[in-house]
Amino acid sequence: MASPAEAPGEETDEALFARVANGDSAAFAMFYDRHDRLLYSLALRIVQNDAEAQDVVQEAAVLIWERAPHYDARLGRPISWAITLVRNKAIDRLRSARRRAAMLERREDETVEAGIGHGEPLAEAAAGDTMKLVRRSLESLPREQRQAIELAFLSGFSQSEIAERLREPLGTIKARIRRGMIAMRDALEGAL
Repeated sequence: MASPAEAPGEETDEALFARVANGDSAAFAMFYDRHDRLLYSLALRIVQNDAEAQDVVQEAAVLIWERAPHYDARLGRPISWAITLVRNKAIDRLRSARRRAAMLERREDETVEAGIGHGEPLAEAAAGDTMKLVRRSLESLPREQRQAIELAFLSGFSQSEIAERLREPLGTIKARIRRGMIAMRDALEGAL
């Protein structure tokens, strides 16, 4: 029996996936096109953010393609397996965001405990000098790298959101941030 996403006479998911497991990219594209809305809606329901959901589905699609040769039809239908991969990726994304938020909160607490910004002149002076060095190294970067880093670290945008906002490919944004951070690290290495 054909699944609701399969029109009569169309190749079944199982047949498509057998081809995908053998490296057939056209079969993978057909499978993905058939189920991308379902997979995206699941990811969106979990992460509650459009850009994050798109990233989750993209990451899961790569996993589906890479792990297709290991798929075992006896354990369930291909779409069930794909749904599980998307669900797991989305949950991983949420956990990662929670860990990141907890880490930032701990850093903020440590800063308060260290007395920075609470009237201890030596701590404030050291923090001020460090910030000046960081600002100078940031300002020395090319405009594109500086802009991407500022959006990521000062405004809190994800790399996907930055790519969307700047209308640039995600890979370009990732490369700009990485190159900029390396340049800043090199500039600050001798100064700190």
